[in-house]
Amino acid sequence: MISARNITLAYGKRVLFDEVNLSFVKGNCYGIIGANGAGKSTFLKILSGEIEPNKGVVEITPGERMAVLTQNQFEFDEETVLNTVLMGHAKLWKMMHERETIYAKADFDEEDGMRAAEIEADFGEMGGYEAESDAGSLLSSLGVMEEYHQSLMKEIPGNLKLRVLLAQALFGNPDILLLDEPTNGLDIETIGWLENFLADYENIVLVVSHDRHFLDAVCTHVADVDRHKIKIFTGNYTFWYESSQLISRQINDKNKKTEEKRAALLDFIARFSANASKSKQATSRKKALEKLNIEQIEPSNRRYPGIIFQPQREVGNQILNIENLSKSIESRKLFDKVSFSINKGEKIAFLSKDALAVTAFFEIINGDQKANAGKFEWGTTITKAYLPFENSEFFAEGLTLLEWLRQYVPPHVTDADEPFLRGFLGKMLFSGDDISKKTNVLSGGEKVRCMISRMMLQNPNLIVLDQPTNHLDLESIQSFNEGCQTFPGIILLASQDHTFIQTVANRIIELTPNGMIDRLMSFDEYMSNERVKTLREEMYN
Repeated sequence: MISARNITLAYGKRVLFDEVNLSFVKGNCYGIIGANGAGKSTFLKILSGEIEPNKGVVEITPGERMAVLTQNQFEFDEETVLNTVLMGHAKLWKMMHERETIYAKADFDEEDGMRAAEIEADFGEMGGYEAESDAGSLLSSLGVMEEYHQSLMKEIPGNLKLRVLLAQALFGNPDILLLDEPTNGLDIETIGWLENFLADYENIVLVVSHDRHFLDAVCTHVADVDRHKIKIFTGNYTFWYESSQLISRQINDKNKKTEEKRAALLDFIARFSANASKSKQATSRKKALEKLNIEQIEPSNRRYPGIIFQPQREVGNQILNIENLSKSIESRKLFDKVSFSINKGEKIAFLSKDALAVTAFFEIINGDQKANAGKFEWGTTITKAYLPFENSEFFAEGLTLLEWLRQYVPPHVTDADEPFLRGFLGKMLFSGDDISKKTNVLSGGEKVRCMISRMMLQNPNLIVLDQPTNHLDLESIQSFNEGCQTFPGIILLASQDHTFIQTVANRIIELTPNGMIDRLMSFDEYMSNERVKTLREEMYN
């Protein structure tokens, strides 16, 4: 068990935590949620000992080992990939070195023999004889192939380093596992593996993540960081969010009788428990759902952006035609002979095992780069808005938010005065003096929210979204997701957010170096379809 007792932390007048008291117990996975800046990552650092609180203590059951996912990609540059993982179990790593040192001695004596016998007993008990094999298996499961295992960390591709550090944290079955954004840099297949791994994990897990599907798949509890406190609720993120929203709506509806509210909530809990029992979580984890009760739930005071795309006109029959489109970068083929047309009502998720492929495709159809072959044609009724993967070029000048948004007012808007523009910025939670903030000092999340304001201003009937959840907090992701679900136009989407794709897309197109796969089905259906699995293997070989 790990407990936080009277934890208080403030930076000047800014209070993050005030007398926080919590205990985390074996067999549970806790999703740490809260608005940006609430202190989620800071709390994990307090638990790990990296940050000392102003007041209070962290207590860990004696003898239990803690592992932390570090974000420092350069700390282990001079170590091999395999050794970096093994170093995650510090006691075992130290013992491995002592064992090697003793057996390498030229003057091996009786005392050395006795120490060697002690080490061998402890070494075997800690799984030392299988350690390298287990570490290699973890790496392979996380997409770090065997060819890299003996390479130095500084020699491997940057996108693999976080995977190695994740393997380091998971290695050796730690009693307490602290994970801050563990899905960063992972593709959807690898995230699925990690979901299964953690859902069956028998020890304590605390995880900060903006991936709702991941939180739903692994968490038995939600620890909500709010108002300088942390409160634990039984259930996963979706249960916490939907029940919180339901309570909030009922509080605002003064005509609802108390018993009607209670009946509705109990019905919701029953339906949630039934659905969750069919999930991938281990049987031992499902027992937590039996403890769900109405008294635990309270409304959230979070602020959610208002993301609403309102098309100026409906799309016509001609939307977008693609013919034999191909793209390569030097000798690297991103996609080849891509041909398809878009129909009314379609919301298409684009996939590829090459991260550059979909971004290149979106930039081509948006006119930002050239294809090697093929052509595309937009319909005359289409008004599109594009959220690119990289947005830094839009914020190079130090304009105020109001000045920045004004430059994107479309020709059909004739009354774009300050109150009009404030309305779009306000929907994205920029209010009051925020509109005077300079765009070149915005955070990553603030820049994305500005880009969404810009998109809404266009009144598009087609939107192109390249990794739309990047840099956003859970509240913004939830609102963006819901806005796309209700959008009456066309959506072209690329994302690593499983829930976003599953709830929005009704068609899947996968771009490969040897052609494309095109299916009218949901994302979950696509990923579980045996014929599609076979076809994907053929396309990437």
